[in-house]
Amino acid sequence: MTTTLIRNGLVLTLAEGGKPLPGHDVLLKDGKIAEIAPGIESEGVDEVIDAEGMIVMPGLVNAHIHTWQTGLRGLALDWTATNYFRAMHAGLAGFFTPDDIRIANLVGALNQINNGVTTMVDWHHNNPTPDHSDAAIDGLEDAGIRAMFLHGSAKPDPKPGQKHFSEIPMSRSEVERLRNGRLSSDDAMVTMGMAILGPQMSVEEVVLEDLGLAKDLDLVTSIHHSGAKMPAPEGYVRAAEAGLIDRRVNVVHGNELTDRDLDILVDNGATFNVTAEIEMQICYGDLLAGRLIERGVPFSIGTDIESAYAPDMLACTRFTLQAERHLTSMRHKDKTGERPHPQPVSVRQALNWATIEGAKLARLEKRTGTLEVGKAGDVILVRANDLNMSGAFDPHNAVVGYANPGNVDTVIVQGVVHKRGGRMLRADIPKLQEALATSGRRIFEEFKERAATAEFA
Repeated sequence: MTTTLIRNGLVLTLAEGGKPLPGHDVLLKDGKIAEIAPGIESEGVDEVIDAEGMIVMPGLVNAHIHTWQTGLRGLALDWTATNYFRAMHAGLAGFFTPDDIRIANLVGALNQINNGVTTMVDWHHNNPTPDHSDAAIDGLEDAGIRAMFLHGSAKPDPKPGQKHFSEIPMSRSEVERLRNGRLSSDDAMVTMGMAILGPQMSVEEVVLEDLGLAKDLDLVTSIHHSGAKMPAPEGYVRAAEAGLIDRRVNVVHGNELTDRDLDILVDNGATFNVTAEIEMQICYGDLLAGRLIERGVPFSIGTDIESAYAPDMLACTRFTLQAERHLTSMRHKDKTGERPHPQPVSVRQALNWATIEGAKLARLEKRTGTLEVGKAGDVILVRANDLNMSGAFDPHNAVVGYANPGNVDTVIVQGVVHKRGGRMLRADIPKLQEALATSGRRIFEEFKERAATAEFA
């Protein structure tokens, strides 16, 4: 493993209580952060990166993304929830081969690196066969990103005589195959979790069986909760009574959770993820973020579906911050008749959503999410002297308020440089882009020709 010295940057560790460190160096050795200080000696260092004029900070964490949809970019931007569930899950998903999954995950993960993301949580719910799951993991591993692969379940319309997907628990044998095989290590670059249907998408028996499997195998377990109608209205209550809700359980969206269910989840240590753009597009209600902030509960954020809009975590952070500021401020004004002062939601909170809180969701906070000695060398350099960022008074505000992927100069994951000087270092990206486009076109054409739900796209 090479030794890399990042020299003379403005370091944002984002550690608790940490302040900006101008003119500091970061030494990476054997994939980990060995030292953060000014004037670190360069003797014996394999590579020196000049970070003058740049902000050096932890890599971003995209804590909720459906990377398998990368080849269908732009398809869902005008969609409602009805379009999405009928066209995507009951239609397009069924036309993916394992090769389609692999190229989507590979290109999607490389794009995350290009955008400044060093860790992603891949919510994979298009895996009708073991080969599909393996292909998804292959893509993540090939990209070189740090990732948690959340094993989900496909949701096609049932054929005559088949059960509805809401009545089918996750396959124990398939989850055990991965957990006891290629994803057995929680220290690997790609680790494992589960993406279960949960009380809003499955019956109570399935909820308890899936959560029980996750507990047996000690897996982070993420649940979509995107509506008030629930096949298992007592699901969270029963799960808590059975001791199946703790910090391993993560709820995505959650805007329409009842106060009772939200309190049960909070009291038992569950984590939460907000995906503001898609929630606002397809009518999932006011963001859960405000209710969590009122309770003093932190949360992570993610970009969600690749098919709807750019999975840009810098834009996601800014969008989520401003959306929640608006909602929080309007609630305050409705109660008091006055606009709030001071600002009720801060930039530093937003940076935590996009870094350490995502790491906590994936149980990776001891490895990534902040720059601290002993943690993994997951580092990005953002050019603060670019035209759109120069003159910014505060580096935290510069990143959240002004930065875009074009300002991301360098991306390092586990000490390995993947992007340098604003360019990805992988030579086969044009070939991969062509393969992705070919895959997406074929899937869409077959769907339009053969799917019963083709009218929804």
